[in-house]
Amino acid sequence: MQMYALKQRCGARPVAPVFAIAIMVMAVMMDGAGAGGSLDAYKWKSRVIALFAQSADDPRLSEQDRIVAAMGQGAADRDIIVLKYTDAGSQNLRRQLGAPADGFAAVLIGKDGGAKLVSREPINAEKLAATIDAMPMRKDEMRKR
Repeated sequence: MQMYALKQRCGARPVAPVFAIAIMVMAVMMDGAGAGGSLDAYKWKSRVIALFAQSADDPRLSEQDRIVAAMGQGAADRDIIVLKYTDAGSQNLRRQLGAPADGFAAVLIGKDGGAKLVSREPINAEKLAATIDAMPMRKDEMRKR
């Protein structure tokens, strides 16, 4: 498994300083055995955008990364991370999240672990922000700030 983060972490590739804000975007290239991996590590901590594609070359993967990075502090405030799954072994996770069985899919997962939004195309920033901001947990977070 390879991980890349906008925020530097152990073994992460450094990126342009403009992106080194508090958001964390990770690309997880799964390798069959771990592809059905659990999202439990993120539960109650992060809102996950799970991206599924047939290959790492799918331009919609980098488009979703660009959208989240462009959200800047808004993505950080919403605790958004991006996980990428680019192999056939992720079928169980696709099914669990209600994502289509093939092709590209973007799934927004709430901190409670439930799928909140499923799309065949990258999700634009406005839709992400509006969907997250309508979640009860996010409303509570905003009240506490």
